[in-house]
Order: sequence, then C-alpha cells, then structure tokens
Amino acid sequence: MLMTADFATERATALMGTLGKHFGHKIPVQIADDKVLLQFEMGEATLTTTPTGLHLVLEGADDAQLERLRDVVESHLLRFAHREDPAPLTWTFQA
Repeated sequence: MLMTADFATERATALMGTLGKHFGHKIPVQIADDKVLLQFEMGEATLTTTPTGLHLVLEGADDAQLERLRDVVESHLLRFAHREDPAPLTWTFQA
C-alpha cells in the first residue's frame, strides 16, 4: 500500500537532510543528492526534492503500519519545519 503527499517549502534540501540525519541514528537511511530513503520497521518512506518542495512516498504492508509510518514521518517533518508554520499534509492513498 502506498500513500503520497507534497510539502511546499523553499528549504526542501535542508529539511530532507535533517530528517535523514535524525532518523539515521535509529534506522537504516540512504541519502542521495535529491532523495532520502528511510527504512522503518513498519515500512519505507522516500523523500524527494522537487522544484516546489518535498514529495513524500510511504509504503507499508497494511493500513495500520501505513498510518503509523505517516504519523512518524509527518510529525517529524512538521516539527523540523516549524519556522514555516506548516499545516498538516494532505495524503493520497494508492492501492
């Protein structure tokens, strides 16, 4: 199961790097120039920079794991982007 969202920001690269470094102390993380892969127990999160911000793709085995993954990734992103007064993300589900 997949879930996607976009986060508009001018600080996409910095936020992506902060998330990668933060989670890298706890889980396997792969960091590239424009992409970060976070490998959680409940699924994977891929963050990619776009011209307008970050594109997030979450993949989990079931609804419960996907929701848990969304909660972790979104809460950390919003916390690290606090200077931008961010709103909760709008997620799109894909089977």
